[in-house]
Amino acid sequence: MLAHATLTTDEDVRRAHARDVSGLELLADAVARPRDVADVQALLREAHATRTPVTPAGLQSSTTGASITDTGMLLSLASLTRVHDVDPVHRLVRVDAGARVADVRRAAAEAGLLFAPDPTSEEESTIGGAIACNASGARSFRYGATRAHVRALTVVLADGTRHVVRRPALEKNTVGYPMAHDPVDWFVGSEGTLGVVVDAELALLPLPEHVTGLAIPFRTTHDALAFIVAARESAYGPENPSLAPLRGGGIAPRCLEFFDERAVELVRAHDPGTAWSADVHAIVYTEDAGPHGHDSDAALDGWLTLAESHAALTEEIRVYDGEAALADARRLRHAVPATMNERGARCRAQGGRKVSTDWAVPYHRLAEAIDAAHALADAAGIERSVTYGHAGNGHPHQNFIARDADELARLQPVLTATLERVVAMGGTVAAEHGIGKLKRKWLPMQASTLQLEGMRALKHALDPLGLMAPGNVL
Repeated sequence: MLAHATLTTDEDVRRAHARDVSGLELLADAVARPRDVADVQALLREAHATRTPVTPAGLQSSTTGASITDTGMLLSLASLTRVHDVDPVHRLVRVDAGARVADVRRAAAEAGLLFAPDPTSEEESTIGGAIACNASGARSFRYGATRAHVRALTVVLADGTRHVVRRPALEKNTVGYPMAHDPVDWFVGSEGTLGVVVDAELALLPLPEHVTGLAIPFRTTHDALAFIVAARESAYGPENPSLAPLRGGGIAPRCLEFFDERAVELVRAHDPGTAWSADVHAIVYTEDAGPHGHDSDAALDGWLTLAESHAALTEEIRVYDGEAALADARRLRHAVPATMNERGARCRAQGGRKVSTDWAVPYHRLAEAIDAAHALADAAGIERSVTYGHAGNGHPHQNFIARDADELARLQPVLTATLERVVAMGGTVAAEHGIGKLKRKWLPMQASTLQLEGMRALKHALDPLGLMAPGNVL
């Protein structure tokens, strides 16, 4: 048995670390709560010597079971919380893995800068966790997911050795296989299976001069989704917004979020004072944030014109101006998954839980994909999901509530059939939350045998004993 001072087998502590947002419950053999990087190294050296599996975890906001285990040691990095000084000249910040995403964002804002990744659970998620699953959020529509903002990592491998990997500054390089050029990318999205990220150097952006939020209501889902396609292409053309510059003038969306009728009902319940009429069956939320000199008044006119041309209920558009108002809008958005998490938790005793998806398709096929998903649920007699999320990237969340074990079992083939349709459309089975344990069965649906063997080869090279995060991804 491991004997490090920060490790415990106390059952209350183990049970306190046995759940994440997935609805699963897995009880680790032991929990370690290191105080610093030296503790992490010592724990991993000892685990390596005793062949003890190790699963890294932060605040356990994973929706895929990635941050819980019933095998070996759960390594909680929640105490490694330092946000080091922001470098405003080079627009960088170095942070410990246990720092909350929201704390990093606030530290950057105090220096007049923006940490762009914004997972909805930013107050309950850590930088290490965001890196582990390459987390994204509403603003990743414009700025890209976490990967794009990671400049360097300090990683402890399964044998306890500490390594620093940094993105190269080269513009040209032909040395070796392209995958070897940038080892930072080995660890972003690896879900703890290759090593433990203990700190990170992150890139920051200038704060936008002015941000205006707009909630634009529609009578139908199809009107709302057609509007999103038009807004994206008006601002960026058909290119990836995180790579393409804004078109001159006009609108400047940094997010394009969608709420279907059932999600709108949850928002209404959370905020009884919401003034949207009974005609509102879908909502698009956007934040307009242009570069220096962007004319926000002209942009509002542009949004109104575009909304009118897509049958929006323009007299019911709500404007969120200023940080307090934008925070209110964010809370309303967060009310949707938070409510669904609560409903799912109430079903655990009966063997049920919330079941969420994070598939994505090419953005212009999203309406088609949602229609197909609903048809599959209807044919199986499954209550339709609450559907909301990052429609600007073709990436919605479907949230189902399986009320008991029987309903959970009946839902699984519906999800599999949905993902088969999604992959056939050129989509992905997981756009944001990673694979973890829950989605592992669907990975071969998208990744070829060649890709899977390449992943296994990298895993074997860095963790030859297979001790890191057993059950995640592979």
